[in-house]
Amino acid sequence: MSIVVTGSIAFDYLMSFPGKFTELLLPEHLKRLSLSFLVDTMDKRRGGCAPNIAYTLALLGERPVVMATAGEDFSDYRAWLDAAGVDTSHIKQVRGKFTASFFCSTDETNNQIASFYPGAMAHAGELSFRTVKECRLAIISPNDPVAMIQYANECRSLEIPFIFDPGQQCARMTGDELAAGLKGASVLICNDYEYEILKQKTELSEADLLAQVDVLVVTRGEHGSSIITRDGRHDVAVVVPSRIVDPTGVGDAFRGGLMKGIALGLPYDVAAQLGSVAATYCLEHLGGQSHAYTFSEFMTRYEQHFAPLRVPLQ
Repeated sequence: MSIVVTGSIAFDYLMSFPGKFTELLLPEHLKRLSLSFLVDTMDKRRGGCAPNIAYTLALLGERPVVMATAGEDFSDYRAWLDAAGVDTSHIKQVRGKFTASFFCSTDETNNQIASFYPGAMAHAGELSFRTVKECRLAIISPNDPVAMIQYANECRSLEIPFIFDPGQQCARMTGDELAAGLKGASVLICNDYEYEILKQKTELSEADLLAQVDVLVVTRGEHGSSIITRDGRHDVAVVVPSRIVDPTGVGDAFRGGLMKGIALGLPYDVAAQLGSVAATYCLEHLGGQSHAYTFSEFMTRYEQHFAPLRVPLQ
């Protein structure tokens, strides 16, 4: 049975700014903002939420199915994902469209300013979970908002356990759309800033959300993550990186590790520990798919920070 990953497919244009954005934002002039940042470096990388999450799952021994849309410029990217162990048979290439593009500048304190061009992602609603056989777990990560709601409805109808991950689309989606997407999810996951936006837009409290989903996972950057259920809360620490290179894709790597743990039936806090290890590998490299590790290396690092696992991960 398959793990299905939905979300954006994109090319990432990653730039580094040798300063602090916050020093250039003047509160008294925010009504008329006009800024240009001269960056030191730019790299083009394979990215997008869906492939980033799937890549981590593949590293951990799964063969995840990516269900998403891409443009005419996707052929080389598809071949690379196939070689990495990701099932791309449910990725649709859209004629006359470019693959989505993510333009992101990161300052010296890892603050980011980004823009996203959807391109072929706007066609995500043309895909359906009804074409995927024997799905045991799915994630609905940032994508075309209409498609995200459609996928959530399909998962509920088909009784597919799913993770709702609105991410950056918390800023775009209405409160009604967010509430419709999260209803009945096994897991609702977002970072702490997105979590506050979601609660504000939906007018749902933490208790209200826990009446809709089984568990809340709130990521907090260098402060780790919180696993919140009706029975209480577990805080999971980060794994200290050997170096910090780029935060792009770190949250996606966390989600891949978390999904591996959930697929194995591990407690949610233990699954989040797997996510922490996966996230740190990503943080130590540029882009969301530039890192690699063997299963043995991953487990050694896991056991250096957390208790040994009794459940085989492969």
